[in-house]
Amino acid sequence: MKGFVYLPDVVTLELDQEACIGCGICPAVCPHRIFEMRDSKAFIRNRDECMECGACALNCPVRAIRVDAGVGCASGMINTWLAGFNIRLRNDDSCC
Repeated sequence: MKGFVYLPDVVTLELDQEACIGCGICPAVCPHRIFEMRDSKAFIRNRDECMECGACALNCPVRAIRVDAGVGCASGMINTWLAGFNIRLRNDDSCC
């Protein structure tokens, strides 16, 4: 969903560019292509396009990315979809 912007200035995504080693994993795993490489470092193109899925932070080998996965738009979209099935996941529920 490139170009889809959620609520402005509320996303929890943070990137520590000094800690970034330029591995290129974050642009590869981000479903919304939030990241790009600039001068051999990751760069956030537009934070407001982030759905806070957490793929970038989970895959960063040096923990240069922080995001509170499950608190943002991705969680809201999933819960809305699940509501159609009368199912709701809570933070304390376990799927496995």
